[in-house]
Amino acid sequence: MGYLEILRTRHATRLLVGTLVGRLPNATAAIAIVFFVRAEGGTYSLAGVLAAVYGVANAVGQPLLGRLVDLHGQPRVQLPAVVVSALGMGVFAFTGTEPLPLAYVLIAVAGLFTPPLEGGLRALWPAVLRKESQVHTAYAMDAVAQEIMFTVGPLLVTLCVSLWSAQAALIILNVIGVLGALSVVVSSPSRAWRSARREAHWLGALRSPGLLALLATCFFVGIALGSITVAGISYADDHGGDATYGWLMAAVGLGALVGGTVYGARVWSGAPERRLRVLVALLAVCYLPLMLTPDAVAMTALVALAGVFLAPCLACSFLIVDRHAPKGTVTEAFSWLVTTFTVGMSVGTGLTGPVVEWAGTARGFAVPGVAGGVALLVLLATGRVLAATGSSAVVEGSSENDRNGAAEPRFSTGHQA
Repeated sequence: MGYLEILRTRHATRLLVGTLVGRLPNATAAIAIVFFVRAEGGTYSLAGVLAAVYGVANAVGQPLLGRLVDLHGQPRVQLPAVVVSALGMGVFAFTGTEPLPLAYVLIAVAGLFTPPLEGGLRALWPAVLRKESQVHTAYAMDAVAQEIMFTVGPLLVTLCVSLWSAQAALIILNVIGVLGALSVVVSSPSRAWRSARREAHWLGALRSPGLLALLATCFFVGIALGSITVAGISYADDHGGDATYGWLMAAVGLGALVGGTVYGARVWSGAPERRLRVLVALLAVCYLPLMLTPDAVAMTALVALAGVFLAPCLACSFLIVDRHAPKGTVTEAFSWLVTTFTVGMSVGTGLTGPVVEWAGTARGFAVPGVAGGVALLVLLATGRVLAATGSSAVVEGSSENDRNGAAEPRFSTGHQA
């Protein structure tokens, strides 16, 4: 099986697990901050604002740090970043919410310096796996692993809070995150990786029209994902409360897990740009039945179905970033993808709240369907841009580790570790 073949490859398991563990503080930051602020006697409003500050800082920091990684290598950027981020959150855990300006600064530092481990891992896959088909499978496995992490992460926070305290949860998760990042950056693939020489340009990765088209698409997919979390809370209020909401969110993860596993288990032919159009169309169509808001069992099944095409969309997007990122900007390009999804999800949660309040739960579930439809329209409108960049790909050897070492953006398997 392709997954087992990848995991048996030298360094692959270490890099995948280390990256997931290193990203644990980021995946659990919002819920951990809320638990801690409430334990300190703060309001939900304050907790929400602090969590939003972390999210905004993280969205700003990812592409900036990604560009530094492309310029200076992974260890020289990732390791200092993860230490500063953990120190910011650790000091916050000891000082609390007073004085409030200090709390805002510490949370902003923690978010801003969160290391771009996702982009770093995807930059390493070609050097570790060599075969293009294996890298495609690794992207699918990466997307599946994300769903597992975002499901397990909140459970770990809850467990730490129940066994010790909210303060302990913040400290323990960030210590674990540092250890995970350390495992990655001291590995030989990470230390040996060097980006291709890049053309000096202030826009960096964003000067690629194809990448901009993909990011616009992913922004609306992010809106769809963020809107489901809010609409799901409204639905659960009328159909069993917190337990129902937990099942709905678990169903999203389960659907994505199944979809990503099946998608990555086979080799796909044809341009990924065309395949992404099909996947986004299926994603949008599967969101529409959620507006029916049936009983909890049926709703859970519908939510699981809606999640099936999520991980394949992510995996396909990773491959398209490979093909369209300008030379020498691969980590930055992947980091922009993370930022775009993060911002999109934040917009989705902010947009769906008023919709649910004014028009009801069913209309709230219309938001992901509309957002998915807009994402498809973006892909259709930018089809020529994506095809022009992607179709020009000619696989060539390169003496550099950056997969985009050739003159035009493409996937190259000839990189040396």
